[in-house]
Amino acid sequence: MAAFLCVSVAATTPERDATRWVEKTLASLSLDEKIGQLVMPSFESTYMASDSDEYARLADLVTSRHVGGFIVFGGTEPAPPVLLNPTYGTVILGQPLEAAATVNRLQRLSRVPLLNAADFEFGVGMRIAGGTQFPHAMAFGAVDDPALAEQAARIMGEEARALGIHMDFAPVADVNNNPRNPVINTRSFGEDPVKVGALVAAFTRGLRAGGALATLKHFPGHGDTDVDTHLGLAVIPYDRDRLDTLEFVPFKAGVAAGADAVMVAHIELPKIDAANQPAAFSRPTTTGLLRDHLKFNGLIVTDSMSMAAVAKLAAPGDGAARAIEAGADVVLHSPDPAAAISGIAAAIGRGDITAARIDESVRRVLAAKARLGLQATRLVDLEAITAHVGGRAHRAVAEEVSERSMTLVKDTRQQVPLRLAKEKSVLLVSVLDYQGGWRIASPGRTFLPALKERWPNSMAIEVSDRTTASERDLVRAMAARCDAIVLGIFVRATSGSGRMDLAPDTARLISSLAALGSVERPVVAVFFGNPYAASTVGDLPAMLLTYDFGDLAESSAARAIAGEIPIGGHLPIGIPGVADVAAGLERPGAP
Repeated sequence: MAAFLCVSVAATTPERDATRWVEKTLASLSLDEKIGQLVMPSFESTYMASDSDEYARLADLVTSRHVGGFIVFGGTEPAPPVLLNPTYGTVILGQPLEAAATVNRLQRLSRVPLLNAADFEFGVGMRIAGGTQFPHAMAFGAVDDPALAEQAARIMGEEARALGIHMDFAPVADVNNNPRNPVINTRSFGEDPVKVGALVAAFTRGLRAGGALATLKHFPGHGDTDVDTHLGLAVIPYDRDRLDTLEFVPFKAGVAAGADAVMVAHIELPKIDAANQPAAFSRPTTTGLLRDHLKFNGLIVTDSMSMAAVAKLAAPGDGAARAIEAGADVVLHSPDPAAAISGIAAAIGRGDITAARIDESVRRVLAAKARLGLQATRLVDLEAITAHVGGRAHRAVAEEVSERSMTLVKDTRQQVPLRLAKEKSVLLVSVLDYQGGWRIASPGRTFLPALKERWPNSMAIEVSDRTTASERDLVRAMAARCDAIVLGIFVRATSGSGRMDLAPDTARLISSLAALGSVERPVVAVFFGNPYAASTVGDLPAMLLTYDFGDLAESSAARAIAGEIPIGGHLPIGIPGVADVAAGLERPGAP
């Protein structure tokens, strides 16, 4: 078995040896080296030559700035900054072998083992091609099976460790009780804090069993907000009593399950901190609530310091220093890591941060590395990656979650699954919120072919906010001549987009297509992504929710519509005007 699988959070080097290594290493570090341990910059996992500007930048951060580790992203490609056709997507997936190779190269340069992290909320496949991609957290909420959630998280941890990535910035512990939340949404397990807590605890146990560090986010709770902190600062206007009974419930469950880290959000709590500072800059929040009230002793990590919510408030150096003063141990993804390090050093020189405060955080960072056994084995076996990342067994677990999460919230004519003869004509309409940004999971690429395979006499068409009035008229005319209409409705709540709705003309088109439905002509809508979008088109006779995008959700939805799998998911949220929490009609699958 590869070396990276021989070490787990539960079975590391003996505690005494680990403590000895931590203290010996801490004593050997200069002040500059200690400060560097508290800063976590980023790199992308696409091909990077050793003789390149980007690799030289990363190497300098390791050798000259002594950073403690990196957050690993997928990749990006440039897009033309044009008007009239702003439809190009820039985000791409990284590559597993390149991610691991870059990690190994940087580990060899570093005096202290690097602690590497990634946003693998729904699996390595979220960022890295070939990794297993699981459904979004809300799909797990619809299944409501902590044992299955723990099994999935264990796989996520194992795949991450195979790539040399040690810390997963997951699970999301936010209670999404605000339907207008533009950034958490399906990233949350749901709106019932107790059920969310049970799944957060299961994910935490699973990640740790897989050998990875689990990170609860976004403290003190990002679910009851309507502001995307990638764009602006959100406010939680509640006191500690309310936080204790709702927002903190999943965090307490995760801490009790052994969570290794907590990520602090860019959120103001005016009833906690009268200075109205973002939580990452707020000592009453970070230290007062998280350390003292919740008794959390693990790593505290800031949310990305490149997000507009804090980047607009403080320069990189000042922001990093304020976060450390507040009680953070790791400054994540600064827009200028070198400036962040210099800012912390300047704050120490002014006396704003004490040497003891720095040692406290460095000791936690080193302890996390020792708990993972990185002082003994820091490199990963590139030859073993293909045996441990992806694969049929891992995908089977992801498929089980996806299929069990399918939630039928409405079926007024009892037409799901569709009972259509194979020769019947079906109009398949992909309904997009907007055209731009569909780079990784092109909408309908699996759903449409799967339905056409089952009903060959089908025609597929796509509409969006850019569809003209005459084109909408054409769609209506085509629908009136078909035996059935299936709508795939794709609505995103995407970080940094500021959007989470259908265009008004698009919503009206859906309503007009719904009006064509009858006992003889079924109309079925499948919602991919934002489930709250169903509240804007409530006149649809049949609604199936998937909580997700991509091939897995689309394949499961096609099988559910065709009656090939049971439908048994239940809403982990309430959808205004459509259905309450726990709603869900059940349908048996084919015998």
